Amino acid sequence: MNKLLSIIFLLLSISLTAQEKKPNYVAENYTKKEVHITMRDGLQLFTTIYSPKDTSKKYPIIMQRTPYSCSPYGLDKFDENIAPNEVMMKEGYIVVYQDVRGRYMSDGLYDNMRGFILNKKNSKDIDEASDTYDTIDWLVKNVSNNNGNVGTWGISYPGFYASYSLLSNHPALKAVSPQACISDFFFDDFHHNGAYLLSYWKATPLFGPQKTKRTPDDWFTFPKTNTLDDYNFFLDAGPLTNLDSYMSKNDEFWQQLKDHSSYDEFWQKRGLLQHMKNIKPAVMFVGGWFDAEDLYGPLNTYQTIEKSSKNYNTIVMGPWSHGDWARNKEKQIIGNIYFGDSISANFQKNVEANFFHHFLKDNGKGENTLPEAYVFDTGKKEWKSSDAWPPKNTEKQGYYLQNNEQLTKLNSNDGTFEEFISDPKKPVPSSEDISQRGITPRKYMTDDQRFAAKRPDVLVFETESLDNDTTLAGEILAQLQVATTGTDADWIVKVIDVFPNTEPETKEIAPYLKMSNYHMMIRSEVMRGRFRNSFIKPEPFVPNQKTPVNIKLQDVFHTFKKGHKIQIQIQSTWFPLIDLNPQTFVENIFYAKKEDFKKQTHKVYNDSKIEFTVLK
Repeated sequence: MNKLLSIIFLLLSISLTAQEKKPNYVAENYTKKEVHITMRDGLQLFTTIYSPKDTSKKYPIIMQRTPYSCSPYGLDKFDENIAPNEVMMKEGYIVVYQDVRGRYMSDGLYDNMRGFILNKKNSKDIDEASDTYDTIDWLVKNVSNNNGNVGTWGISYPGFYASYSLLSNHPALKAVSPQACISDFFFDDFHHNGAYLLSYWKATPLFGPQKTKRTPDDWFTFPKTNTLDDYNFFLDAGPLTNLDSYMSKNDEFWQQLKDHSSYDEFWQKRGLLQHMKNIKPAVMFVGGWFDAEDLYGPLNTYQTIEKSSKNYNTIVMGPWSHGDWARNKEKQIIGNIYFGDSISANFQKNVEANFFHHFLKDNGKGENTLPEAYVFDTGKKEWKSSDAWPPKNTEKQGYYLQNNEQLTKLNSNDGTFEEFISDPKKPVPSSEDISQRGITPRKYMTDDQRFAAKRPDVLVFETESLDNDTTLAGEILAQLQVATTGTDADWIVKVIDVFPNTEPETKEIAPYLKMSNYHMMIRSEVMRGRFRNSFIKPEPFVPNQKTPVNIKLQDVFHTFKKGHKIQIQIQSTWFPLIDLNPQTFVENIFYAKKEDFKKQTHKVYNDSKIEFTVLK
């Protein structure tokens, strides 16, 4: 026995030693430099440069600017993966990472979503575009063996900086891929149509406290709630002002969120869409149909550039949650829904790597096999190529919310309505799971919605079983006619694919669920009613007065198969995904008091309709 144990320990020791000596491809094939690049106003930004050891040829530069640290710091510390993907890392690029102004090892003050200065008058007029220009200019002049072509990429907040690089107008910038890019903080991440996404509250310190010196370490801490049940935590906390005690006193972003509850000048000047004109570099936007954080950004920035510029402009939308395309998971699964194998790996190899190779190594010459729009049908679970997004061969079809829970193309228009009582003390859960959701909700976007359909404060409207496949390809617009006994209300619309009873079981389904009659949410959105006419000037409802409320839901590409049903759910609470509306009009919901929150009765009239973009 002792001899056997000795052999086992020896084998374990050999195994651990082998793991410790696992080769690092980056360290073996790249050299690393760390520099501080001086900007036009004299401040310096920390920049890490990985250059191929093979100096027999020239390479393009691919760069990511980030607020999340370009660690590991130190010339002897090598990341295990660099570049947008492994294919590009092994193909050979000069890979650059930079801490943006005010973050980690860079100088200056951080400005969350720093606004673009269109007409810069002197060297003190700086923004992320000028910092990008100054960085690119230094790199092409000072980094050996570069071929003069530069590309930028990034996911989420780094995706915002990639979009921002388009405004730098540096002639060396040839290819840009903003991925899950934020375009406007009032419509991505922390806000949706004026409603505050409470689910991101825990992420607030990422952007709030200012650091006082260069540091490789985090200088902020996340709030500790000491519970695994977010629903009860936020319900017990009550009004948003009660969350102050969990935040540091110097958290600027939390204060900004509270003081700027409408789309005022503070948010407007931080948006990028209004500046996306006459773009020159080639652009490839990437997003996920189930990205709970940044779905608005890639879709709307792509469409804005498509209308305002003549450059090469493409979009890729896959069956991903936030940033899944950069992960190397064999199976692509969102919640309970399986979409296929090697989807991200195929994108990295055959789309992303090809895009950058074509424009940075081949100078945009030769055959380009990438389509204008490469989009995944989340119902049929297959990729489609299109020469436009949304596709040109579509039509608008209206479905009306009728009596007896019917969703039909016919409008009886008889003045009837459905009504429900909305109680802020008993809000509709955004998920049936009991969990602490961290800072990034994901699973809820494909969750089974049967739990919500059983609630008396959720209205349900449903078609008959479909006789043919119906493919939604583009925008969804909910045109509601509503009334409330209160003076404010949120309106949430969910579009759901109801599977037939005969749907076969899958390995991915949660043990407490069945695929039979599964209610898969494919798109959802909220409108804070006070902003129904203007995001800048909120206004109350007149109690009991019929009022139109339009809600634009982000694009989908989903086929409801023959035998499935299309279902719409309407509700007024969605907790704790979004904060609670007092249902009494107050100047600023962030400062609402406990007594402001009141139970109200809401009506949805049967001339309300959901307008789908349907593929012919």
